[in-house]
Amino acid sequence: MKNAVIIGAGQIAEKVHVSYYKKCEKEIKIVAVVDPFIERAQEFAQSNNIPHFYASIKDMLENEHVDIASICTPNRFHFESVMVLLGEGISVFCEKPPAMTADEAKLMMEKAKDNRVHLAYDFQHRFAWETQELKRKFKDLGDVYYIEANALRRSGVPGWGNFIDKSLQGGGPLIDLGIHMLDTALYLLDFPEIKKVQAYSFNKIGPYKSEGMFGKWDPNKYTVEDSLFGTIECKNGTIIRLNTSFALNIKEDSIYNIKFCGNKSGANLYPLEIFTDNAGQLEYLEKNELSTVNKHDMSVKNFVTTILSDNEFTHLEAEQGYHVQKIIELLYQSAETGESVNYEDY
Repeated sequence: MKNAVIIGAGQIAEKVHVSYYKKCEKEIKIVAVVDPFIERAQEFAQSNNIPHFYASIKDMLENEHVDIASICTPNRFHFESVMVLLGEGISVFCEKPPAMTADEAKLMMEKAKDNRVHLAYDFQHRFAWETQELKRKFKDLGDVYYIEANALRRSGVPGWGNFIDKSLQGGGPLIDLGIHMLDTALYLLDFPEIKKVQAYSFNKIGPYKSEGMFGKWDPNKYTVEDSLFGTIECKNGTIIRLNTSFALNIKEDSIYNIKFCGNKSGANLYPLEIFTDNAGQLEYLEKNELSTVNKHDMSVKNFVTTILSDNEFTHLEAEQGYHVQKIIELLYQSAETGESVNYEDY
């Protein structure tokens, strides 16, 4: 039996982390929840039948034996929380993004290695059925040289939480939505070496409106981008186009998909389709309905399975999280300066 603790008593903690841990009650026991707002921690504990609640990680560690921790705080607090827990020999499953900066993500990775504990991130799209199925057949596409990754909302500025506050989140749709599509594309490409990035960001809508599909917000407090368009050039010549938005005047309410173009065939991720050209005619090699498998469950399951196994931790997910964070940081830097940024210069 492994003892788990939840850090951050918010929506994602309840709907994703607690939800799956409760499906593993024979192997995982949630012993406590931590939130600086003690009333919220108490309410969360009571509604989820968690025996103990605390206002700080320090107080929790003084009273509990913990094996694993889920980090569900605003992005700004990921680094501090993860470093303390890893230092105590506790394996950590952290919500994305890994941290606020690449330097922080690198230190987290190194801490996990030094303490021989597991650090993973909730990049759930890599565990979707579509992603895993395409991973098995990816070589059938041939030389994949162009990818278009979209995480777009038409009118989807979050009206809750801290999503429009750059000081707490580190950014807007890129670090919240686009990061998932970026990670999934890199995962399917086996994380190729990156040469340079170029990006352009805009905040043409968020600071001038106050209501959308996901509720109301204060435009005077809107400090993040509402759209960003980037290009990631790999050393092997592959190009990844990444488009992401909270608000963008497109027809669709949202577009979450990745297109892969190889010299033999192409693929769309959601729903998974693989196709080619046959004498000028489109020919489907595979065509599926959108899967109903819960990718959030699959992501937490991967972490739990790793923890419960007797195998030594590889730290691969921590390393990949660092690389994703670095690309995100360089995309923001390019958007701010208006210039392309070489990956190895930073």
